[in-house]
Order: sequence, then structure tokens, then C-alpha cells
Amino acid sequence: MELRTNRNSDHLHTPDSTDPSPPRLGAYLSSCAQLDYRALVRPIAAQQDPPIRSGGVLAIAFSAVAYYEGAHLYIEHVDMKPESDPEVKKWQWDVVNSEWTGDSAKGGTDPALGYRARHILHAAWSAYTDEAPSASVIIEDPAQSQSIHVVDSRLQQTEHHLWNAILLAEKKLAKSELNPSSFMILLLRHAAVSEQIGVGPFPRLAKEDYERAWQYSSDPTYRQFIAWRLGDLDHRMGHDTDALFWWDRSSQLAQEVNQKGGAPPTGIFRIPQTPLAQRILSSVLVSRSAYLAASGKLKDAQTLEESALELLRSIPFPESIASASPPQALHALYLLQRSSLLSIHLAEVLHAQRRPVRFSMQWLASAAESSERVARILTNSSHADTQKESTGPKNNKLLPVYTGSYSMNNSASALLRDARRTAAEAWNMMGILHEDHEGLKSRLAFECYQRAVNWAGTVKESGKDLQAADDVLDSDWKIYWANYQRLKNVQERPNPKMSK
Repeated sequence: MELRTNRNSDHLHTPDSTDPSPPRLGAYLSSCAQLDYRALVRPIAAQQDPPIRSGGVLAIAFSAVAYYEGAHLYIEHVDMKPESDPEVKKWQWDVVNSEWTGDSAKGGTDPALGYRARHILHAAWSAYTDEAPSASVIIEDPAQSQSIHVVDSRLQQTEHHLWNAILLAEKKLAKSELNPSSFMILLLRHAAVSEQIGVGPFPRLAKEDYERAWQYSSDPTYRQFIAWRLGDLDHRMGHDTDALFWWDRSSQLAQEVNQKGGAPPTGIFRIPQTPLAQRILSSVLVSRSAYLAASGKLKDAQTLEESALELLRSIPFPESIASASPPQALHALYLLQRSSLLSIHLAEVLHAQRRPVRFSMQWLASAAESSERVARILTNSSHADTQKESTGPKNNKLLPVYTGSYSMNNSASALLRDARRTAAEAWNMMGILHEDHEGLKSRLAFECYQRAVNWAGTVKESGKDLQAADDVLDSDWKIYWANYQRLKNVQERPNPKMSK
């Protein structure tokens, strides 16, 4: 399959007829999204003899059309219904995450998009939420010779439909027949999926989507989100000047929202008054921290990290996660994970400045503890599950209260993945520091490496050996496993003095 890169064409792209995936509702809607009733009926009519054609064709056609329209109506009014949990709305997990252009009170899609675009959006929704086992497709990037990428077919189909919906929406927008806010939501949807694909031209396409969405958005809540994503994408592409501009813009907007009579500044930052603004600001600070450290601006990085950690500590945390509502708990865990990342950055910066090792060790231990806590709470795993030798945490599955919530599922899944990765990275870095100062026979270094592979790995089907978890990079796993095996071999060697 060749990856399309010409985004200026005004024709719709048709689904790939060679898709080998089994027939499902999502696949059915994908194949029918751009057909009309005549296309459904014509093949049937062609196969009938004249005497029976009239009644039989009408019955079959009616059934086909009823199923087709019934599926779309179900998605529009049931699957795409607006978030009804007041706690989810209070903690703003529904903002951006569950919007598909429809009215906030009714959900669904914007009627102004028209019949065809709305049906294509239903196909996009169905592909994106498909729970069938994921498959992969190989795509080629014509812009780069001999460049191929393997991507999730679910995301590829979703992106395909969203782009076609955008093409149709642009025509409505040009005639002033569509609310700009609906078009903005479409762009944000496409940008998010393009970011998830994350290879080839898709990061650039996501950036273009966010830039266009910025032009059509006047709501500070959306603008702070868009600015954050633009900053991260610009940094990824090496456009650091632009990245700094957008991070600054997002930080300003996040701290300005609802600040009339709000909380006083903490350090160099002011506590945002809305949950979403708090999450966005904390994420921007993590991104900027990583940039400063990587740029060698160690003093600036240290100042930012210490102030950011002070800010996060000043945000009220529930007295007990167990007694907090799931949306509130997820918010608190999100901020706790940001503090974990900042702690790792600070440990690296202090080590690069040749500060005493104990300071870096303290921040790494704090990062590991925080990320482990996040992962255990999200999976309801006991602390003992992460301690046993040669086994990772028994339960890697997200709690049903999050998997069952469309507004929280993606955010909670990403948070669990990041927490596991961060815990593994923190333990591996502590192992390196122990090994540097105590040598290959360091028992503490070995235990740290062991904890790293426990968090980054998953138990094989045999129930004995570990392998890299699905969401862990192979390059990271090879480092963790090599460090663990190297010291394990040393630890298992017989002591010459004991053998005499």
C-alpha cells in the first residue's frame, strides 16, 4: 500500500479492497462509508431474473439499507452519546477526548457536515474503537526512497476516514455552512491519530492540523492544548525556536484561565485553576525541562525542574486515592507521573554538574517510587507483585473503571505505559550509579537492574522467562536486559574463597 502524501486533492480516497481483515461492523462501515444506496442495490439487481426481480430485490435492498442505516444511527445516538458522568466532566476528561463535532448536550456529529461526511465519521469512530485484535499494515513513503513503515491498521483506517471527512467539511466551511468549531474538532481528531501513527509524514501532518486548528479556535482551553502539542511536535522536528514559542504560549494560557482572584504564584509559576490546565502546564514543563537538559543549559534546567516540582507539590492531592472518584484519582496520578519525569530530569542534570551522587540517587528513588505507585493504582496490583525475582508485575491490565470509559480510557492507558517505562528507567539509572561506584559485584546495582527488567518486561507464555512488554521500546529493553544479565552472571559465580 502506498502512503498518500498529496493532501491538496479534493477527491475522496476509497478504501483498499485488498484488506484481508475479517468482516466486522467497523470493516463494513469502512467499506460502505462512501457508497450510496444504489451502490448497495445494483449488484443484487443484476443477478436476478426479470420475473422475480421486483419483489426480491426490494426486500433484499430494504434489508441492506436498514442494516446500513441502523448501524450508523446506533453509532450516532448510542456510541457517540455525550459524557454523562459529572465527575468525568468536572475533571475535564471529556474535553478533546470524546468530541466528534456534535453538540455537547447531544453528542454525535454536527448535522451541518451533511449526510456523507457524518457517515464517514461514523466509520472513523468504528475503526478507532474497534476492539478486535490489532493488525498491522506496511506503508511506503514516496517522499523518502526505500522508506517503509509498519503501522496499526486500526489507526491507518481511522486517519483515512478522518481525512476524507475533512475534505468534505472544507467545502461546507468555504460556503459558511459549517461552524468553525466543528471543523476545528475534526482537525484535532485527525492530528491526534496522526500523532499516534507517528512515522513517515504523519508528525508533519499533525503539525499542519494543529496550526489550522489554532486559526479556528478562540476558546482558551483548546488554544492551550493546541499550543502544547505544537511545541512538542516542533521540538521533535528540530524546530526548537518554534517549540519554545508554543510552549511559552501554552504556559501563559494555562496560567491565565480563570485566574480572577485565583491562587497566588508558586515560585515562578501560578497554579492553574482548571484540571485540564494543570495537566497541560505540567506536561509543558516536562517537555521544556527535557529540552533544556538536552541543550546543555543545565542551570536553567535545574531552576525550571525545581520550580516545577514545587508547583506540583502545591496542587492539592486527595487524602486517599481509594476514596477519590476515578476521574479525580486519574488526575492526581497524571500529575504524580509528571513529577516523576521531572525528578529523573533533575537527577540527570545534577549528575551532569558533578554534584554528589546521593542527590541524583534521591531523585531517582523518588521517581521510581512515584511511577510504581501510579502503575499499581491503575492496575490494582499489590506492592509485592513488583518485588518477586524474575517476574514482572502480575497484573498489567488497566482497571475496568478506566477501560469502560471512553473519555478516560486513552489517557489512563497512556499513563500506565509511561509509568511502567519511567519506573524501569529510574531503576536502571540507579543501577548504573551503584555499579559505577561499587563495581560489578554490587548487590544493590543487581537489584536495581532486576527491578528495571521487572517493570519493562512481561512474563512469556511459558510462565518463566521475561520478554519486553508490548509498549516498551526494543532498544530500551536490550539495555535493561544486558545490564541485568551482566551482573547476574557475576553474582552467580562461585566465590573462590568459599570453594577452598
